[in-house]
Amino acid sequence: MKKLRNCAIFLFSFLLTIIVCTCLLYNFMLMSVDKKDDKEVLFEIKMGESSKEIAKNLYDENLIRSDKVFLVYLKLNGVTDIKSGFFNLKKSMNVENIVDTIRKNSNLNPNSVNILFKEGLTIPGIANTIAQSTNNSYDDVINVINNDEYIDTLIEKYWFLTDDIKNDSIYYSLEGYLYPDTYNFDNKDVSVEEILERMLDKEKEVLDKYKADIENSNYTIHEILTLASITENEGIKYEDKQNIVSVFENRLAKGMNLGSDVTTYYAAQVNMGDRDLTVNELNMENPYNTRGPNMEGKLPVGPICNPSEQTIKAVINANETDYLYFVADKDRNVYFTKTVKEHDNMVAKLKDEGLWYEW
Repeated sequence: MKKLRNCAIFLFSFLLTIIVCTCLLYNFMLMSVDKKDDKEVLFEIKMGESSKEIAKNLYDENLIRSDKVFLVYLKLNGVTDIKSGFFNLKKSMNVENIVDTIRKNSNLNPNSVNILFKEGLTIPGIANTIAQSTNNSYDDVINVINNDEYIDTLIEKYWFLTDDIKNDSIYYSLEGYLYPDTYNFDNKDVSVEEILERMLDKEKEVLDKYKADIENSNYTIHEILTLASITENEGIKYEDKQNIVSVFENRLAKGMNLGSDVTTYYAAQVNMGDRDLTVNELNMENPYNTRGPNMEGKLPVGPICNPSEQTIKAVINANETDYLYFVADKDRNVYFTKTVKEHDNMVAKLKDEGLWYEW
């Protein structure tokens, strides 16, 4: 009897532990993704979408911790009246707040346009994105960006825009200065100028946080954004980016070419992945091509894409290293070395292991 009683106590305790742990995990999964992030995310629920589809979309937007727990919450609370429409949600909202919001009729403009500009996008990429989402054409965007008088008005308005962007060798004056983010506009008739200035306003918001660091830096704001734009396309992880910047700084200090493939592709106006460059393109003399002649110890003439805040921060807070080389594998892991022999050995190792990136 005593053994049976002990077994029963153990089983009860075990089940109680499972129940308590399950409840704790459930409550944790209902919490907000980030209590401090009050940035609004425009979220659309389309007519006829199932709860499962809504939950997946919320999870994909990083607005909830678990789509499965979200569905359990709906079931336990008998929620069946979710509305279609557009809703302003935040990562600081917990599941209860989100559900309360999407059960109400959306009062957002159904004609509004939500445009996502991804990190690392170039001006041509931005122009294509605007053309696809609004009533403006690709040429409309390029013509505005190439309007010298308009650029002069922007230089007067934004502290971080300087005469550096008016260099005749620069392809697009605003390259590197249009902050990548999601923007919402009233309708498709939004002007190119309004879109650009919204992006510049966001760039200002980001750069204002680092203004003191920028002013105390050995680089101009144009050089910082140029470094950031190269680094944006070379690495993903923040620490990798800090080390990549360190490699570029070390090479500049030694009077070496940066030797960055992404600058050469930009110089040739070819998207990486579209095709391999020709020998002439690889070796061409161009103020963007850091593999070309007369580029020893020099940055490109300007940014080659529009970098994220994380990458700008990595430039400002670059690591101090002795690295002079780096190479990334096909999974975007980055390996750093100090000598050309170590670099060549690393490249050979990646090829042997099937990790070498091929177009």
